[in-house]
Amino acid sequence: MVSRPRLKSLLTGLALYTMAAMMVGYFGVNAYTGKYGLNARQELDQEIIALTSELARLKRERAQVEQRVSLLRSDRVDPDLLDERARFQLDYAHPRDLIRPLNSR
Repeated sequence: MVSRPRLKSLLTGLALYTMAAMMVGYFGVNAYTGKYGLNARQELDQEIIALTSELARLKRERAQVEQRVSLLRSDRVDPDLLDERARFQLDYAHPRDLIRPLNSR
């Protein structure tokens, strides 16, 4: 009967160590691949870089559009830009303009 309690204590200790190792393994895997893990952080950093470059491009584009809009303000209208916009919206052409029709297929 001496061997039974010894076997029971050995198996209990082994089970506790196994459970502890499984918990450490679970949390270790989640620390790397989880929603807020190391792998996700790298993906977020890449997304931040991409969005930052897109933001810079959009700011440049907005500055260009604001500059074109400022040329159309009533207090200082650029005649060339006004002529261009009027021709585009009215679908007119100047008699001296070179027109090249597009073939629709």
